[in-house]
Amino acid sequence: MPNKPILIGITGGIGSGKSIVCKIFESFGIPTYYADDRAKWLMNNDPELKRKVIEQFGEQAYANGSLDRAYIGKLAFHDQEVLNKLNSIVHPLVGKDFKDWVSSNSDKPYLLKEAALIFEAGSYKQLNKVISVYADQETRIARVLERDPHRNKEDILAIIQKQMPEEEKMERADFVIRNDGSSSLIKQVQELNLQFRS
Repeated sequence: MPNKPILIGITGGIGSGKSIVCKIFESFGIPTYYADDRAKWLMNNDPELKRKVIEQFGEQAYANGSLDRAYIGKLAFHDQEVLNKLNSIVHPLVGKDFKDWVSSNSDKPYLLKEAALIFEAGSYKQLNKVISVYADQETRIARVLERDPHRNKEDILAIIQKQMPEEEKMERADFVIRNDGSSSLIKQVQELNLQFRS
């Protein structure tokens, strides 16, 4: 039976640059599971999950058959109880989907799971190591404003408030990648890639 690949989590606050870091790892041939993207895909494509979301948030949760992210986001990020309810519906399904994905990539030396809420959702317990990607708050807000035209600064700050403070993420992580312009991202990823393969 082959050894299971090492499972590495990549986390960081909104706008920290997790996706860029994952793309660099992917350039070294390492597959990445994007938990938030898969959650959105499942919310749009899994009939049972869709039914639960509509049950919880009403028909307006879907506009023209696809998830209305702005509507759900407005509800969830301004009310902790609503966010907890959403997570309790979505996270178990994402967990199962991740397990299936790991099985289908078991020939790799290690695999990455990218998720904003690795510590908050408790999914770090299923991982061997966690990398936290760090950038200061002003940089992160500027990046998200540029990337997500449907969000304003108030929305982004509401999301930041719901996420674990960066300092705590960095303390809890096994590795920290700095994406604040102080050192080369490629060099930092290259060093970790060599470490994980050895």
